[in-house]
Amino acid sequence: MKIGVYMFPTEYAINVVELGRALEERGFESLFVPEHTHIPTSRRSPWPGGRELPEEYKHTLDPFVALAAVATATSRLLVGTGICLVVERDPIVTAKEVATLDLLSGGRFLFGIGGGWNREEMQNHGTDARTRFRLMRERVLAMKAMWTQETAEYHGDFVDFDPLWSWPKPVQQPHPPVLVGGNGPGVLDRVLEYGDGWMPNASRGRVREGMAELQRRVSEQGRGSIPVSIFGARPEAQTLDDYVAMGVERCLLAVPPAPADEVLPLLDRLAELAAKFA
Repeated sequence: MKIGVYMFPTEYAINVVELGRALEERGFESLFVPEHTHIPTSRRSPWPGGRELPEEYKHTLDPFVALAAVATATSRLLVGTGICLVVERDPIVTAKEVATLDLLSGGRFLFGIGGGWNREEMQNHGTDARTRFRLMRERVLAMKAMWTQETAEYHGDFVDFDPLWSWPKPVQQPHPPVLVGGNGPGVLDRVLEYGDGWMPNASRGRVREGMAELQRRVSEQGRGSIPVSIFGARPEAQTLDDYVAMGVERCLLAVPPAPADEVLPLLDRLAELAAKFA
């Protein structure tokens, strides 16, 4: 099983480039970073993780800029979004950013996506939370057209453009893996329609049941297996053993957005655990 790390990169945490180098030196497979363009001060949308929103949500760096910096400073480490809020992004611009990062990293990008939870944040981007998953579907399909076709066009209810040219194309063929995040009742429909993997959050339930349902539906459709990456796995040998038995491909362990003198010793401890599952 592959072991990666995720962290909210902020201006007060260990520099994300230093983090990337440290992860590669210690043998980790990947680094994932989340995305929030901003946090509305209204705080009407409850944070799914509890009552108090952690401070790092307000300080998160742009994921594509951060990961591009990491990619240029490493040679083997995979870099991923966990998750990219596609519902808050222009699909034509995002398609170019994804393809550019995949090119500059030599095909080391993993495109984790999701619909998000902060309704006010979406609204500031002109997105209606009630239709965000329909919007996400069309944006992903439109981006796939741009990555895989010399001349691409897309016509939907939310995304509509006539034939266009867009380069670069991704290094990975047909495109970087689209890892669909989420634990809700409709997530497996999205994974099966336009995803290349499922990335559930370990703390939000339905992982074991979801994997069983996913395998059943994949078998019914006569498809090959769909890989699963666990976001926020507990850094415990027994927990990781359980995920191995379940057939999980990747586990992502949390690292706090803290200074280097706190993060690097933690990475040493996590690397000892990860080595048992490499």
